[in-house]
Amino acid sequence: MRLYSLSVLYKGDPKVHLLKAAYDVSTFNFFQRSSIQEFMTFTSQLIVERSELGSRASVKEQEYLCHVYVRNDGLAGVVIADNEYPQRVCFTLLDKVLDEFSKQVSKIDWPSGSPATITYAALDGYLSKYQVRHPPG
Repeated sequence: MRLYSLSVLYKGDPKVHLLKAAYDVSTFNFFQRSSIQEFMTFTSQLIVERSELGSRASVKEQEYLCHVYVRNDGLAGVVIADNEYPQRVCFTLLDKVLDEFSKQVSKIDWPSGSPATITYAALDGYLSKYQVRHPPG
């Protein structure tokens, strides 16, 4: 059970853009890491683009399961995990992250924000905290 990516995006008009993201690509071959990270960024944006405001969904993409939550205010979160990772835990994590992000980052900054301009350092910590290091059994 693994989490690979946790991102916060803004579903604006006309397009979706990434505000902040954390990745764990350590299980991949060194030479594959950057392309896998790009794939995860692209997939997260695409899923948010195709999701309605106020919706939650889990979408299978290749061997990954992408869990998306788009709030009514346009703030969205995506967790990319493997197929074994519990869906309920992913949505709990998304609720927590989006709630905290919206308290720490002003709504005025969402439409024009980018990973370089948004200050929110908690994603890496959450990704590692929710990583299942020792599967039960």
